[in-house]
Amino acid sequence: MSIWGKRGRPAQRGMTCMKAARVLQAYLDGETDEVTARRMAAHLEDCGRCGPEAETYRRIKGALARRSEPDPDAVKRLRKFAEGLLQSDEDGEERRTTGV
Repeated sequence: MSIWGKRGRPAQRGMTCMKAARVLQAYLDGETDEVTARRMAAHLEDCGRCGPEAETYRRIKGALARRSEPDPDAVKRLRKFAEGLLQSDEDGEERRTTGV
């Protein structure tokens, strides 16, 4: 990481991309302490790699939150797949399922 952030000011030394990757989910869920949250926010603002990554996670979380009911066809396929995994033939071997 360069010593200069994308906004032309010194990059935050308290948060590296590696540290940001480790706490990103907790930060987005509001589960970090105040100091970590401030450092993370500054890092995401300055880092051209981590900032877009965080935005992608935010969009995914938003899309999942808006989805109230799972797709019924997807649920059926998953159930069929899970049932196939749980069934065993007379020899105790797992059956192979198809069409999933």
